[in-house]
Amino acid sequence: MPEFLLVLHEKPSDYARYSPEEMQKIVQEYGAWAMKLGRQGRLEGGKKLTESGGRVLKLKGGKATVTDGPYAEAKEVFAGFFIVKAGDVDEAVELARTCPHVKYGTRIEVREVDRVRKK
Repeated sequence: MPEFLLVLHEKPSDYARYSPEEMQKIVQEYGAWAMKLGRQGRLEGGKKLTESGGRVLKLKGGKATVTDGPYAEAKEVFAGFFIVKAGDVDEAVELARTCPHVKYGTRIEVREVDRVRKK
């Protein structure tokens, strides 16, 4: 069955309005959603990324340069991901619709994982 990457995007401030108790409930929602997909044999994995920056590599003058980033001032960050199994992209989109991430006004990008075939 094809695999799809659900890329979770958000603004660093998206969850700032929630109390610690509300955030705990939100985290539990994500956990329950992931467990449900796991029981269905559809979840391959996933991780939440920190909002603190990582590193960005970019080719400049023929040499890879490294800068800090992304920063909290960034309009949007790659917040985490899930890898799910679905019959096709439409089914993957339907799975993504059920993810709590959408409920909180954030964005999910759905991308099919390329199945490299060995010769």
